[in-house]
Amino acid sequence: MRGKRERSAVNATALSFVVIAAVIHAGWNLAAKRIRRGGARFVWAYYSLSAILLVPVMAVSLAVEPQRPQWTWLFAAVVTAVFHVTYGIVLQRGYAVGDLSVVYPVARGTGPLISVLAAVLLLGERPGILGLVGAFLVVAGVLVIGTGRAPAHADAADRVARRKGLFYGLLTGLTIAAYTLWDAHSVTGLGVPPIVYFGTGAIVQSLLMAPYALKDREEISWLWREHKREVVIVGVFSPVAYLLVLYALQVAPVSLVAPARELSIVLGGVAAWLVLGEANAVRRLAGSVVVLAGIAAIAMA
Repeated sequence: MRGKRERSAVNATALSFVVIAAVIHAGWNLAAKRIRRGGARFVWAYYSLSAILLVPVMAVSLAVEPQRPQWTWLFAAVVTAVFHVTYGIVLQRGYAVGDLSVVYPVARGTGPLISVLAAVLLLGERPGILGLVGAFLVVAGVLVIGTGRAPAHADAADRVARRKGLFYGLLTGLTIAAYTLWDAHSVTGLGVPPIVYFGTGAIVQSLLMAPYALKDREEISWLWREHKREVVIVGVFSPVAYLLVLYALQVAPVSLVAPARELSIVLGGVAAWLVLGEANAVRRLAGSVVVLAGIAAIAMA
């Protein structure tokens, strides 16, 4: 009984981290959606800012860390950097061609769905009936968001934009599943300290993208001048949100953490409706709620 209570307390702590991360995550994605120009260079800018901010924090963490740094830590960080660079570019491309209320919930919904399926197939986790119901609801919610009748005034370009948003949302979800599973393995199986892991990953991400980003210095100058606020918001709050998730992954199973963090889906849908005034907001928000219900069912499985 005592062991069960302790596990419940640990899961409650992890869940609180994840809920806070979800609120922060929806906020920085709203800021990222406002960037219509910049693409990969915007991704490089906020990754670089994150790296600069994390270097002193990482240095302190290494100083107090009882374990000596290992080469496996660097390997793990390089792999997650590749996944995150792909994620950042695909997500920003999706925001350039599609609506937040399509790209965001589709990406955040399919990510944990693929994560849980992989956890079942590769890690031997068993979600049970609730998990199957949850998977069905996630798929149904994504269909509600991505299909449906277009408004009477919608032209061919609007319909193409919706299809592109759906495609990039699904592609982003695949990258989310990839880095979620790898990060869970890194902080648990490989024992990489979260701050060291994320900080090293941010440095590698910046270095990987630097050759392309720095080809056009004028574009970087314009981006900083016109969108400094968005770069700072994403550069600061993206690592905060993800570090909270990494700490949660250290104490709770991936099949709980990955789905629970997607509360941000509904928050993103509300922001798309109230802040951006996107079309079909009510239907898309309803689909987001269905996706969230599916994720909740997966989490309880």
